[in-house]
Amino acid sequence: MKLIVFGATGSTGRQVVEQLLAKGHEVTAVVRQPGKFEMAHDRLIVIPGDVLDPSSIMAPMVGKHAVLSALGANHRKPTTVYSEGTNNIMLAMQEAGVRRLICLSASALEIPPDTPFVPQLIIRLIVQRLFKNLYEDMQRMERNVQRSGLDWTIIRPPRLTDSPSTGEYRIAVNEPMTKAKGLTGISRADLADCMVSLLNNPASFQALIEISY
Repeated sequence: MKLIVFGATGSTGRQVVEQLLAKGHEVTAVVRQPGKFEMAHDRLIVIPGDVLDPSSIMAPMVGKHAVLSALGANHRKPTTVYSEGTNNIMLAMQEAGVRRLICLSASALEIPPDTPFVPQLIIRLIVQRLFKNLYEDMQRMERNVQRSGLDWTIIRPPRLTDSPSTGEYRIAVNEPMTKAKGLTGISRADLADCMVSLLNNPASFQALIEISY
């Protein structure tokens, strides 16, 4: 497949690009500063672009089969990178006739009903307050994606770690993750594996995906 990745310079985005290449796909990575993206491969094209500048991502979208977005913010200040950035991606997709979108949100937006009392308090009183601005923008993004009519998948991972891939994670489709291990997190490598594995999975189209060990 011919795929385009946004957020490729982040830790998760790099994993996504590496795993897509390992599976034989042709990958276009759109990054703001190509000089900071050292990865090279004969099936990888790295081009400058900014999701907050719609004109910079229109041309690279043409001819692609799917979009994988690992957009993120490395601060806790008010942001529109999730909502506005993803909106611009979807506009480019619609212009180019691309229907498949996989993007990332966060599990802390909704606390699973069986979450133990102490982890629930930590999420409500610390995590949700600490990352309030980011989560508010993720919620805006989710609403916009769900109204898009595209073949979208939103993945809500817990805390991300740099641990190695295990390939032994669980997912829940359009329902809370049962017996989630709360604050243990999931590796970026396993999250990337999940994103790649869902590319051609119709059961994940127009679905919210929870992921956990």
